[in-house]
Amino acid sequence: MKKIILAIGLYFAAYQADAQLISIPKSTQTPEKGSFFEKRKLSLDEVNIMTSYYHQEGNRSAITGGYGTEKLTDYANSLEFKLSLIDAKNRTHSLVADINFDYYTSASSDKIDSLSISSASSEDNHFYPSLSYSISNKEKRQTLGLNVSYSTEWDYNSIGGVLSYSKQSKDKNTEFTFKGGAFIDKWTIILPAELRTSGNREEGTKPRNSYNASFAVSQVINQRLDLQLIAEPAYQEGLLSTPFHRVYFTDKKMTIEKLPGSRMKLPIGIRANYFLGDKFVIRSFYRYYQDNWGMKAHTASLEIPIKINSFFSISPFYRFNSQTAVDYFKDYGKHTFGDEFYTSDPDIAAFNSQFIGAGLRLSPPEGVLKMEHFGALELRYGYYTRTNTLTSNIVTLLMKFK
Repeated sequence: MKKIILAIGLYFAAYQADAQLISIPKSTQTPEKGSFFEKRKLSLDEVNIMTSYYHQEGNRSAITGGYGTEKLTDYANSLEFKLSLIDAKNRTHSLVADINFDYYTSASSDKIDSLSISSASSEDNHFYPSLSYSISNKEKRQTLGLNVSYSTEWDYNSIGGVLSYSKQSKDKNTEFTFKGGAFIDKWTIILPAELRTSGNREEGTKPRNSYNASFAVSQVINQRLDLQLIAEPAYQEGLLSTPFHRVYFTDKKMTIEKLPGSRMKLPIGIRANYFLGDKFVIRSFYRYYQDNWGMKAHTASLEIPIKINSFFSISPFYRFNSQTAVDYFKDYGKHTFGDEFYTSDPDIAAFNSQFIGAGLRLSPPEGVLKMEHFGALELRYGYYTRTNTLTSNIVTLLMKFK
């Protein structure tokens, strides 16, 4: 379940990161020399309201050992407040409060308690607020930031923190960014109903900790092209298997998923934006991924925002991913008792996937519906499919108020 919710969250993150349609390369901007400034008290700059609907279908659920329904429906909502002030040293202090709430129903999670008609796992709420604070110093061309987050769902709790630092060159054409984060999770041990010995549904808790870093260098090549190189190493430790994922052996006997207690990941990517005048931008991205569980993956995406007029734009996009399976994956009924680790989770199997869709953005100068503070309205749709049967649709609506 967490993997699906995480995928939705990553989609949101990418969506918001690309929300500004036509940006101008730094080399074409007017430098700020001796600009006048005035100390400003804390003010509310922007409020973003986002809601989305996500639905998936498939028949290779890890909960039932690599076969069975993966049907899931998720309704996600986000309320974000952006505040800022300028202090006596002309530094900009920014505070972002983000409140996120999901409600979902899951036919696959309902199969944890396969002997009941409907279990407590069939539906749940996912609550995950975060708070970010940053200080931007224009004179030193650097920004320091801190993000803290909390997440809770029916079988886990998570507390996270991320430190960030960015530095621009004197001509503002080069920027280095670093982020380092830690997420401390506590998972409730829930076994499939037929393997419980105590009669209790919950059998204690175990930790799962994640540590990650991000190194990025952005470079303006010319007035039309800018590039960014990204490396995001990560390390996980603790309970990395999911206790209610079933695994079936060749003799049809059943046990639970077993995976190593640590995992190292290394994604490396390159992003390129090419500006074709005032109306077109080509946004491209490629990432190579490898971990010490044997998985390798290639991801490539392309988005072409098209400015129809001064306040309306459309952004078609496409993403392709190809990955190999981890060393410990086998399909339903293929594992043997000689295997040290075993999983039948289709999310870490070999597959190719495609994600295609488009976004619409409306931002009239007089405000949406002629409401002065209603700055922008965005609607985005995506269709996802992969070769091991999973398909999904997501519709996202974003409203910006300034």
